[in-house]
Formats: sequence, structure tokens, C-alpha cells
Amino acid sequence: MNNRLTEKFFCRDVLDVAPDLLGNIIARKFDDGSIKKYIICEVEAYRGEDDLACHASKGHTARTDVMYNKGGCIYVYLIYGIHWMLNIVTAEKNIPQAVLIRSIERYNGPGKLSKELQINKSFNAENVEESNRIWIEKNPNLTDKKIKLAKRIGIDYSGDIWKNKLWRFILDN
Repeated sequence: MNNRLTEKFFCRDVLDVAPDLLGNIIARKFDDGSIKKYIICEVEAYRGEDDLACHASKGHTARTDVMYNKGGCIYVYLIYGIHWMLNIVTAEKNIPQAVLIRSIERYNGPGKLSKELQINKSFNAENVEESNRIWIEKNPNLTDKKIKLAKRIGIDYSGDIWKNKLWRFILDN
């Protein structure tokens, strides 16, 4: 576990962290002791109170409290009453930014990956640098990577400026 990405990696602007996560490895230790590792293939950036697609655009609330932590904390929330969304908080304390993990190898879609990783509300506010059940490792085999930019998904409510930002990053190999 000494390849873990540290606080230094996550305590940067979300627009730097998000593309840098691509190609790295998310590791999950399950209740039975088994560990599975997956390459991160797609992410979306959400950049604070000014970003109308970001939950923090409504301010500091009970729901968004974890986003105001320092980078490296997990932000988990439920959508449609069925899918847990896995996010990693970025930036310094009190700068509410997060990266939504949209896909990992073999599991395309944030709901599918959360189901595979058995993510639930108990992960909220857990720190990936310290956790013994989920962490992110630097991929030692990662060389030159190609990244495709795209619009974020499912945020039409945020208005033309925010829904058209190319803040979805996709590993394009």
C-alpha cells in the first residue's frame, strides 16, 4: 500500500487532480479480506460554490459538509434512491471541490462501479490515504496517456455555461 496517492496529490485544484487520476488504480478491500484493483477510466470535475453543477453551489450544508474537508476524503451520495456516487474531495480545506469517479475498467457508469465496489453511505468522509478498505494507488505501468475531454453528464439544470464545460475526462487509449 506504499503506492497510495497522498494528501499532496489530492490537495490541488480539481481541474488538475481529475485528469491526473485517470489510469491510476482504485483498490478495494472487501469484508472477506479479498482485495480487487481497477484502473480509473473516466471522471468528472465539480469546482466549488461558483460551479452551478456542483452540490456546493447551494453552500455549506449537512449534505456538502464533507466537500469542505481537505482533499482525499470520500464524498458519497445517493441518486434516484438507488445508486451511490463515489467522489473524491480535492483542494484545500474549505474549498469545496470533488471528482466523481464515472467509470473503472469493466464497469462503465458511476452506479455500476459503486455496486461493484460495494460503496454505500458508510464510506462518506473516509480518507483514501488512511482507509483500510478503499484507496487509490499510483499505477507503476502508467506511461503516456491520452485524455479525451467531454461535457459532464446529467447536469442540464445548471445552465448553459456549466453544462457545456469540458470537465469530464476520459482515458482514451
